[in-house]
Amino acid sequence: MAKARDYMKPKRHLFRKQKQLNRSAAGNGILFFLMGICGIFMALPLVIIVNNALKPLDEIFTYPPKIFVSNPTLENFSDLFVLMSSTWVPFSRYIINTILITSVGTIGHVIIASLAAYPLAKHNFPGKKFLFQMVVLSLMFSWTVTQIPNYMIISWLHMNNTYLAVILPAFQFGMGLYLMKQFIEQIPDSLIESSRLDGASEYKTFWTIIMPNVKPAWLTLAIFQFQQMWGNTGNTFLRDEQLKPMQYALQQITLGGAARQGATAAVAFIIAGIPIIFFLACQSNVLETMTTSGMKD
Repeated sequence: MAKARDYMKPKRHLFRKQKQLNRSAAGNGILFFLMGICGIFMALPLVIIVNNALKPLDEIFTYPPKIFVSNPTLENFSDLFVLMSSTWVPFSRYIINTILITSVGTIGHVIIASLAAYPLAKHNFPGKKFLFQMVVLSLMFSWTVTQIPNYMIISWLHMNNTYLAVILPAFQFGMGLYLMKQFIEQIPDSLIESSRLDGASEYKTFWTIIMPNVKPAWLTLAIFQFQQMWGNTGNTFLRDEQLKPMQYALQQITLGGAARQGATAAVAFIIAGIPIIFFLACQSNVLETMTTSGMKD
């Protein structure tokens, strides 16, 4: 074994050296230049949102429009605060509704998708391939295609105008089940077998072995689901003003015409800012999900 290791060392060294020789400074320069251009185009909308939120009204209506603000001000946020404080329902109620719907919908979907993905990835049972094919097939359809069936199901269950009408449809996001199933498949079967030999039940194996090892995957799923739930206005199912989320109230503020364009810019900043903060908090785990090739036996 020692000779085999010594024999492999020079080859690794030559392979590393050859790989380095194949890289050219010009190629790296072109690659970084193209990546820089793509990064600028991707960051430009966020830069515009931030600058518009800090622009006074005269700069917002300037033509041709300018990207960067000349005289930054916080008047847009103060105007938004005045509008929020004058709503018929206290704005704190909208915030509580948003926190409840977003947190329960996100956490519930991550748990249900993980529980459903575990048997699909690590157990054999009749109809397994058919069920997974149905999951993959569901990824082809936009959420607008299923909007009418979802409304009919919620109506049959007599859940209209309740929080469950918005939360329950979030649990059936097919991408979450697909992502978790593909990631759980990469966990070595030896870990699961060792847990069973130690007397652990399936649920204990799931919570102590599976979930810790797929943490990057379910954090990535949480980001996707959080973004979807954060933008939900609840107009399809919710009728009472006391049940509607903050997105609905912010959209009503933006319908006030030209006089509210400053507040509209502040609303756009808030709507875009919260998901970005949540993404930055989980950024390292998301990058790990995108780059890892999984665990191997």
